[in-house]
Amino acid sequence: MKLYPFYILVFILLTSCGGSKRIASVNNEDLKTKEIITSHLAASPEFKTLAARVQVVYEDEEKLQSITVSLRMEKDKFIWVKASLLGITLAKVLITPEKVQYYETIGSTYFDGGFALLSEWLGTELDFQKAQNLLLGQSIFALNPSGYSAGLFQNQYRIMPKTQPLNFIHSIFLNPENFKVISESLSQPNDDRLMSVRYGNHQKVGNGFYPSEIIIDTSEKGAKTRIEMNYRKIDLNVPVSFPFEIPQGYEEIQLN
Repeated sequence: MKLYPFYILVFILLTSCGGSKRIASVNNEDLKTKEIITSHLAASPEFKTLAARVQVVYEDEEKLQSITVSLRMEKDKFIWVKASLLGITLAKVLITPEKVQYYETIGSTYFDGGFALLSEWLGTELDFQKAQNLLLGQSIFALNPSGYSAGLFQNQYRIMPKTQPLNFIHSIFLNPENFKVISESLSQPNDDRLMSVRYGNHQKVGNGFYPSEIIIDTSEKGAKTRIEMNYRKIDLNVPVSFPFEIPQGYEEIQLN
């Protein structure tokens, strides 16, 4: 059975945000690549658990839909999502470093397996850490100073691979004040595929900075999709649980 694009996108979105290590304030002078990347890594939030309410707006060429999402997380272990509309559960997702579990109530379908479905849609290999970083305002990809170059560009720090892989172009722009991601883009020109992730002003919660707004734009062969996420509330280090059970009688989603 074909998985509705909306629910694939919910996977990506919810497939996170608490304190962060303190970093020295800097002015807009050029820093060495290693210092820029080290500062970005140091800006990654430190927390045990997170609970958030998120308003998600999904738009493609056929529909515009808004849903409320409950997000719970135990850092590096669990991402749990419940998508609702008018108080009715539409879908649940449970993501761990090992697997993705998901079901949706409208079509009575479920998925229980690895990250292949998400990776296929995104056009690049996806895992738990990349999904977590996406919603924390951190780079999706691991940044090794020996393989990247960085410098000041229009009052932002731009990071790019020294050598771009074939049919894969990747770039990141960082806020020079807090070293959080302002935007990140991935493109595969030969496949006419593009994904960009843009962040609004990061909000301070506790001692760290977290996304307040995330906009994900994707296009493939002319088909465009946009997802906007607005965090209404973020609570850190609170008791959370991750209830998840695939209902009986649901049909398993099969990958081609």
